[in-house]
Amino acid sequence: QVQLVETGGGLVQAGGSLRLSCAASGRALDNYVMAWFRQCPGKEREVVAVISRNAVRIYYTDSAKGRFTISRDNTKNTVYLQMNSLKPEDTAVYYCSADTSPTWGSIAIRGPDYDYWGQGTQVTVSS
Repeated sequence: QVQLVETGGGLVQAGGSLRLSCAASGRALDNYVMAWFRQCPGKEREVVAVISRNAVRIYYTDSAKGRFTISRDNTKNTVYLQMNSLKPEDTAVYYCSADTSPTWGSIAIRGPDYDYWGQGTQVTVSS
């Protein structure tokens, strides 16, 4: 099992940046595909970015491409989401999640594929 705790959310003006961190405890992070999801007000949860166990394969949803960067430091058991050029539509609760995977290079982009979730961190972007 792994426990996930997100930090780094907050209030930022449009065009600003935030870096979210997800600290994992319990089983070593390199056992998991890691992802960031978000749930915007009134909308369903959606995937934002995914990174494989070995960080070779990365996926971004279209709205995140060119603005967000997912990374991981398995030695620190931490995953990051660097968010630049933030827009009001990025306002959401952001969740870190972990998918137990036997394959170093695989990813998953569906929420039900993920076994573990953090409690979420609020990101609010003002216009």
